[in-house]
Amino acid sequence: MRVSNLGSEAMYVCICNAITESQVRQAVEAGAEDLWDLQAATGIATGCGSCKETAADILREGRSRRRKFEPQIYVPSLA
Repeated sequence: MRVSNLGSEAMYVCICNAITESQVRQAVEAGAEDLWDLQAATGIATGCGSCKETAADILREGRSRRRKFEPQIYVPSLA
């Protein structure tokens, strides 16, 4: 599932804790690696849990985007 970026600063992902998509994306950009990290950083999915899948989708999307920009280290062959 692709989460839309339109109006993401005002889109609530977690109604129980009033967590917006923008807050989740910021946590991912800050280094959240899994749902537990997101829960610790934002409080998402600690109420009813119905937002867990959307949070996981945002996390997957952000992690894949982040991997594209990680530096590649060249290791020369010893052969």
